[in-house]
Amino acid sequence: MVDAPTTAAGLDAWLAYIESRHPRSIELGLERVREVATRMALGRPAAQVVTVAGTNGKGSTVAFVEAIARAGGWKVGAYTSPHLLRYNERVRIDGEEASDQSLVAGFAAVEASRGDTPLTYFEYGTLAALWLFGRSALDLAVLEVGLGGRLDAVNIVDADVAVVTTVDIDHTDWLGSDREAIGREKAGIARAWKPLVLGEVDPPSSVLRHAYAIGANAIRLGSDFFHEPVDAAHWRWREVGAELVLPHPRLDAPAQRANAATAIAALRALPRALPAHAWAEGVAGARLAGRLQRFERDGVEVVVDVAHNAQAARGLAAWLLAQPGARTTRAVFAALADKDAAAMVDALAGSVAGWHLAGLDGMARGQDVEAFAARLTSTAAATASRDARVADALARALAAAAPGDRVLVFGSFHTAAAALAALHSAA
Repeated sequence: MVDAPTTAAGLDAWLAYIESRHPRSIELGLERVREVATRMALGRPAAQVVTVAGTNGKGSTVAFVEAIARAGGWKVGAYTSPHLLRYNERVRIDGEEASDQSLVAGFAAVEASRGDTPLTYFEYGTLAALWLFGRSALDLAVLEVGLGGRLDAVNIVDADVAVVTTVDIDHTDWLGSDREAIGREKAGIARAWKPLVLGEVDPPSSVLRHAYAIGANAIRLGSDFFHEPVDAAHWRWREVGAELVLPHPRLDAPAQRANAATAIAALRALPRALPAHAWAEGVAGARLAGRLQRFERDGVEVVVDVAHNAQAARGLAAWLLAQPGARTTRAVFAALADKDAAAMVDALAGSVAGWHLAGLDGMARGQDVEAFAARLTSTAAATASRDARVADALARALAAAAPGDRVLVFGSFHTAAAALAALHSAA
């Protein structure tokens, strides 16, 4: 048995310790985490709570909720996952990432209370974040579901407003093999007689049935609130009896306007009102790394995105089709072993002229590049180049590109993180 680090130990030591505490990286269920939360005497993390689930768009929706609320003068805590470059990204309080020292204090508080109860890495992090939020006098906590919803650790907190951004096929080993089954899991964050904001026009019927069964007020994109373009610089959010004309989000992609619209609907569903100026300032000010994040290298545009399933890849394809100017797009692609990588390639095949594959071995659910390539033999990436590391595949793609071309890096958060690290180190 490895002893827990002391509070004088660094964050890396604590992260290594909590990663070693549970034999499985994922174990859904609320009993263990709720038991430890009770021992920690955790109350509500903030005066108001918004919980966000969904297959795609969760992180962006959290970013919009956080930015709008902060523009309105609220003190906001945001808990998201996974991180890209630093664990500290997962916990933000009043716009600032949590310090190493505060995270260590949170982990130590969890460790002091858990006794013999085993916790996963995500559960440790969730409890530590809730502990920090509870000591920060927050007006609003925004909690992003890690996986699913009903049995995810953040669901120990009763949300004042629940949000389901989108529902598509992903994590089938844990959530089910179709949208109806997955929707049931995600809808589990809703609470009786509280608002449930739905960020897609055609949500699974299982989500609507669950809302009806518990008396949750379903607020639906395309039925109860809408978004539409106005001109090159503006778009309109509207509901019955109200509308807002807003600047386009700086977060780029067709889906980001829907994410912003969903965030607005969630905030308007809270009992406390925001000042009028907050909506435009927050939409314009929202930032999030790894979402169509752009760089330039010797005349070649590099775009890094965390897209890691077929629905997200279809969104990337739509974005590429709407972008003028690039002569050729090359893709650097690396995905985890449990993802439908072939479907992701198929979604982008018509927009990508050259493919460069990379491995993600040495991590949970990772795979080496040869195993990855073997899954893609019947796709447009069948003859792609192969590199063990994302950084090497990116270097190869840049060497093959000419000024005016684009290199798109995608496939997982790990892929985006490796590309960002390589790009920053070369800057």
